[in-house]
Amino acid sequence: MQWPAAEVWQAVGGERPVSRHPLIRVPGSWSVHATLELEMPGIEYRSGQHEGGGRAVWTAHPDGSWARAHAENPRDLPTVHQGGPRRPWDLLTDALDRLITGGELPVTGARATITSDGQTVLSHGRWHLGR
Repeated sequence: MQWPAAEVWQAVGGERPVSRHPLIRVPGSWSVHATLELEMPGIEYRSGQHEGGGRAVWTAHPDGSWARAHAENPRDLPTVHQGGPRRPWDLLTDALDRLITGGELPVTGARATITSDGQTVLSHGRWHLGR
């Protein structure tokens, strides 16, 4: 697998100034991580502390999609910058919205179907991944 170029990690700009959810450590949340990995395979995560005590979370994907979110305090809503062909922070926000409103993510209890051409399709309610 090819990892994102260094310039993807340092990209600046973006479209959504403030997130609806506090920062989350995605690799530490199995269901959120699994959902995002299914929707955007190969996404990579990093996190760190600012000198003043704030936290930052970065995501990057080999296709050039990236997001950077930072907040001064753990419960503050982070400022988000993202770019590239897809919006990883929007995918994360959608996953967290489904978790909060539905109590679980669609990957939990998803139905797996294998088509005649060997493709796997996952579905749960109105959510589906694959064909």
